[in-house]
Amino acid sequence: LGLFRLAVDTPVTLKLEGFENGYAEGSWLWILNNIYFQYYSLFIFVVSLAAMVVVSYLTEKPSLEKIRGLTYGTVTTEDRQKSRASWQAIDVVVSIAVLLLIAAAYLYFTG
Repeated sequence: LGLFRLAVDTPVTLKLEGFENGYAEGSWLWILNNIYFQYYSLFIFVVSLAAMVVVSYLTEKPSLEKIRGLTYGTVTTEDRQKSRASWQAIDVVVSIAVLLLIAAAYLYFTG
């Protein structure tokens, strides 16, 4: 849609022959060229949501073996223990440092 919008906007922006004054007010191209850009994000959201729902209903549910360990609900106790055993002290220290830096940035920029 962004590329389409660029193609619609280009003749007007470059003031090509016949487009010096823009599109005829009220025409489809005029409406498209004058839509507030953030409305496109709403359109993309609706299209994505529709695609997600349609694809979800048209495909069969994956087997538990295929998705085991990918989400919080499919992680086993053994997976959790294995993950915790892989932590090192430096991992915890650096994670805490990053969280503190993020908190400091939020506090600094809130004024």
